Amino acid sequence: MRPVPHSSPFMWFLVTVMALIPTQFILLYSAVAGKPYQWISNLIRQYFLVKWIVRASVFYVYSQCTFREHATYQYYVLYLTSWCSNVLVAYIKLVSDERQSKMIKQIGCQHVILFGKLFYGELFHNQHCASSDRMRALFPAVFAVLALYTPIIPSLIPRERVAISRCGIGRNGRQINLATNHFKVSVNAPDAVFFQYNVLIKSENNQEVEGRRFRRKVMDKLYRTPTFQLDGKCFAFDGGKALYTVGSLPLKKLKYSVELDEAAVKRSGSPDLIGMETFCIRSKTFKVKISFAARIPMKPIALALNGLEAENTGDALRVLDTILRQHAAKRGCLLVRQSFFHDDFSGSVSVGEGVTACRGFHSSFRTTQGGLSLNMDQSSTMILTPGPVLEFLLATQNVSNPCAIDWEKASKMLKNLRVKTRHNNMEFKIIGLSEQVCNDQRFLLKKRNGDSSKEETVQITVYDYFQSRKIPLTKSRFLPCLDVGKVNGPIYLPLELCSLLSLQRYTKALSSKQRVSLGEKSKLLPHTCMQIVKGAVRDCCYGDDPMFKPCGISIEGHSTVCIGRVLGPPKLIFGRREGYTPRGGRWNFNGKKLYNANEIKNWAIVNFSTHWDMKQLSQKLISCGASKGMSIRRPLSEIEEDLEWSNAGPVERVEKMFETLCEQVEAKGIVLPDFILCLLPEKKCCNIYGMVPHFHFCRVLFNVFLCVYVNSLFHPQGPWKKKNLHEMGIITQCLSPTEINDQYLTNVLLKINSKLGGKNSLLADEHIPNLPHLKDTPTMILGMDVSHGSPGQSDAPSIAAVVGSTHWPLFSTYRASVRTQLPNMEMIDSLFKLEQNEQDVGIIRELLLEFFESTRGRKPEQIIIFRDGVSESQFPQILNIELEQIVKAVEYLGCTRIPKITLIVAQKNHHTKLIPYGSTSNPPPGTVVDTQIVHPRNYDFYMCAHKAEIGTTRPTHYHVLLDEIGFSADELQNIVHSLCYVYQRGTTATSIVAPICYAHLAAAQMRQLIKFDASSDSSPSHGVTSAGSVPVALLPSLHNKVKSSMFFC
Repeated sequence: MRPVPHSSPFMWFLVTVMALIPTQFILLYSAVAGKPYQWISNLIRQYFLVKWIVRASVFYVYSQCTFREHATYQYYVLYLTSWCSNVLVAYIKLVSDERQSKMIKQIGCQHVILFGKLFYGELFHNQHCASSDRMRALFPAVFAVLALYTPIIPSLIPRERVAISRCGIGRNGRQINLATNHFKVSVNAPDAVFFQYNVLIKSENNQEVEGRRFRRKVMDKLYRTPTFQLDGKCFAFDGGKALYTVGSLPLKKLKYSVELDEAAVKRSGSPDLIGMETFCIRSKTFKVKISFAARIPMKPIALALNGLEAENTGDALRVLDTILRQHAAKRGCLLVRQSFFHDDFSGSVSVGEGVTACRGFHSSFRTTQGGLSLNMDQSSTMILTPGPVLEFLLATQNVSNPCAIDWEKASKMLKNLRVKTRHNNMEFKIIGLSEQVCNDQRFLLKKRNGDSSKEETVQITVYDYFQSRKIPLTKSRFLPCLDVGKVNGPIYLPLELCSLLSLQRYTKALSSKQRVSLGEKSKLLPHTCMQIVKGAVRDCCYGDDPMFKPCGISIEGHSTVCIGRVLGPPKLIFGRREGYTPRGGRWNFNGKKLYNANEIKNWAIVNFSTHWDMKQLSQKLISCGASKGMSIRRPLSEIEEDLEWSNAGPVERVEKMFETLCEQVEAKGIVLPDFILCLLPEKKCCNIYGMVPHFHFCRVLFNVFLCVYVNSLFHPQGPWKKKNLHEMGIITQCLSPTEINDQYLTNVLLKINSKLGGKNSLLADEHIPNLPHLKDTPTMILGMDVSHGSPGQSDAPSIAAVVGSTHWPLFSTYRASVRTQLPNMEMIDSLFKLEQNEQDVGIIRELLLEFFESTRGRKPEQIIIFRDGVSESQFPQILNIELEQIVKAVEYLGCTRIPKITLIVAQKNHHTKLIPYGSTSNPPPGTVVDTQIVHPRNYDFYMCAHKAEIGTTRPTHYHVLLDEIGFSADELQNIVHSLCYVYQRGTTATSIVAPICYAHLAAAQMRQLIKFDASSDSSPSHGVTSAGSVPVALLPSLHNKVKSSMFFC
């Protein structure tokens, strides 16, 4: 290393001293002076001044000094270290505020750690340094400061939480062999290295190309170009800006020019190229720049399989998944994340209204205890039914005559869709419809006049043009034309000559009829599902992929068989302390009574123009209640809706009904009833209640959808619920029966009793507390979920719902707290929320106070959190953002002792399936797997707590991120399994723990209040809040009479 003049580091030394001395005085003065100068202290605290001055000067002097024992360097280190220690000590002494003092300690200690890392390690391990004794003698101040603060540094600096590792495996239950949809992958070259390159593709006018489909075309053409320097290597391209090779390219930066033929450019009018039509059709030459980005070794995968920490495991798996996507893209498949869909439509089903459920497959690599595996599963996506455009429009609008088509609606539906013409077999993208019908729509046509070479421009109708070309038009003469040109250069095509291309996604929410149709047509038996998946692995021929061969990757054709265990069902307690053990995940109330039945005294029945006899219904309900131990008096009032109001709007009908109700009950000396039973005329589309099917875990997969539909939930979308829950504070139950029998009425009574505060059944371990770690220590269970808007409602706010258990040691009753937040925001931001008056108005405070009141002054010493709806990449945010909010909320309430927390994430949106080996049925309820196909290090397990009668069941994947309580594997799995049997709305075990089900219900019910409020003519009564520039509607507050109830049941 060349010597550097002493002036250079010395000048930096002086500059740093001049900058740091006033900074130190500012810090001390602002600490003494107080709030008038608090902004200065805050500025320093955020590193705006200190961090970059110190680090930049340290690294510069350090790099410029030839020998580390250089005198200037030594004095420099001494000064900076002493400066940090002085600031730390001064702040600790002068600042009295506890929270501010803690923050200052953290900042000072971070500086000490910085210098300790920079100099302590370097001085003792650098080849230019003398012995350690000499260095220790040269820098006594450095080591004195480090020795002083080293013991307290770990306790002062907050550590980022990470997911815990597996503590063991469960032993309880009988063993069962299970076939899975995981296929073992062998890696014979673990030392292989992928090289990542950034790819930039621009057109001739220097505009960047964005469409993935078109970018793949360009790169495929480049691969076939002889000048492309790959040294015989193949590459994997993700369609975006990343390209991967096994081994490096000859140069780190490469530039190429790619020419596409005119036909290829014209065929590029795909939906993902919106906004690119300005150059894609004109441009035939594209510039491609490839530059080196990173090395991605395969070795982290081998380390992860051995349960060791490896930072780049996700990067290596992402490369392998990119190869899978490229393999499917080369076969002409539609790609949707890690799923791919063919256009052969084998097994696809039409769901009506021009929409088809296209069956495809999901494929991804996963690290498991059994090694690297390929997870292959069936998947589906909604596409527009390919075929003649005219037939498509008739189907979407449910009409039989083209004259009845709403063309304004049709124009919106057709925009940006791709079509192929029948007469010349070319592909185009639709930009709209013509203003006039085919017979009247004119355009300018250049035409030669006889034998002359002169051209003249004439006006001609679209119909006459095609007639002159001897292309007959039998249906389009009096219909609009498709416009497939540009805004300033339209190109008109008759409807009957165009057909929709296949594999064009339909991204809007399905209607009720479409969902029902899909559920009826898409059921597959478990063994059929497994055979289809095995056939897909065989047909894909992944072993022949040229990117896998250099890595030594081969995939076995038979699925992995793992060992599971079947846990016994928990015992339930009903009325008169009668015990019963469910069979097959089911039970009933035949000959049984409710555990704690509420008496219904003041109640009423209202009938919105249905044909049911209210007196007969009330008698049957009273009789059924008596058989279940529930005392129900005769209703105070039975109100039939006047026929003159039946055609009015939903708000007017509800208001009129309440006017009549109030008049009748006031005449009996009662202000309002405690409960209202409401009869609705329509089950699925009533605008009073708005019962719309809500698919609890709908992922629209062929082999699970019908099973999900059976357990579907129905939620409100109208003024009735808002009137009762928000304005009046009345518990209500709505009915729209097709048949009334004892089973139907029993199910209704279960919901009514839960809403009114009763308990239908309890776990035997609740009745006589016997759950390990929970029976003697006050414990609260939280269920957390975030509900997002339906497809096509990107501006709809997300709804965060958290339910908390009450009345410990019971775990069957819950209180809900719900908030709105920014659209599509998954992290809950209102768990701890301070207002300007320093008052916490967050969710956790509300639930903690409810727990405190219900347990007569007991504070939770343990909290078990079940979080739903997050992916594995979001686990760090759950641990370090949401969990931190919960801790802050507890601290802010004045709790000196933070409860022990166990945090579990539950996932249904995954692609692992379990089938009993050699059987054609689904796994029995209680099946749990915590070996072979689980993560090699992290603490996770699969559980099938429910029984699916139709279709192929999907287990719930539980991830234990934190366990301060200290459950064993058997204890934790037993608690999770038991919580699937406390769902008060039904008589079957749920597929996921009940607290998460309740969070789903609470979010769905409260969302409907926003939907109704947003659709009303009046301005929102609940106001809006703003996060940045995006306003978020606030939820209407629940009435005090119902906010502590299980209104969501």
